[in-house]
Amino acid sequence: MSEPSTTTILSTSRSNSSAWCVCLLLTLLAFAPGQAEAADKILRKVAVADPYLEMHTGPGRGYPIFHVVDRGDQVEIVMQRTDWYKVRTARGIEGWVDQAQMELTLNPDGTEVEFRAATIEDFTNAKWEFGILSGDFGGANIVSLYGGYSLNPNVSIEAWGSQILGNFSNGWMASVNVVHETWPEWRFSPFFTLGAGMIHTSPKSTIIAGDDRTDQIGHVGAGLRIYTTRRFVLRAEYKSYVVFTSRDENEEVDEWKLGFAFFF
Repeated sequence: MSEPSTTTILSTSRSNSSAWCVCLLLTLLAFAPGQAEAADKILRKVAVADPYLEMHTGPGRGYPIFHVVDRGDQVEIVMQRTDWYKVRTARGIEGWVDQAQMELTLNPDGTEVEFRAATIEDFTNAKWEFGILSGDFGGANIVSLYGGYSLNPNVSIEAWGSQILGNFSNGWMASVNVVHETWPEWRFSPFFTLGAGMIHTSPKSTIIAGDDRTDQIGHVGAGLRIYTTRRFVLRAEYKSYVVFTSRDENEEVDEWKLGFAFFF
């Protein structure tokens, strides 16, 4: 039987694709933008105005409350992750407090604390972006994780890693892209992308005969980044790939993906 073509990787079961989505999502959340984001200096120390301030073990309501800070005591703001703030008490105890409670605290001089939310200007001027997308790659399921760095408001570079899941063969793909946004200040911001990398295809030996293949790829594409709220972005894109195979002719593959990203 002839060697399988990259473009004939047919769609596999959705359960495998969902499992990869969950794994990549957990990885993405572990490096969410708030991880290294310090709070504004004016919010470095705040005083508890409510009867108490509840501290959680992690940045989410699913994490248990392990400590409370009494009214009048001060806490130090260490960092922010989305709507949660990591604070430190005078005794050195660290925990996470949601923004709703933090908005009820006071500055040391007794004035109300103002918390600045992320805006579309932050979206335009963001330096880093991490995201996860999934979709269709020549008839196969594809799940992708990427990280990007903005050289200026119009141009950024991105590194991508993808898992391709098909009925007849599986594979992975890695690439480096250059992205250009003509109107980065728009809430609905179109972009164009150009990149290169490699793709590895492994036929399922029980179904089809053939050797593993690693080929170079190049692509062009276009898409849309949509600023939603705070530090979240929806992203939809199309890419047209050329696979430079070792055979007489190259292969062309169309890819459609949709997903979301964090920026900071």
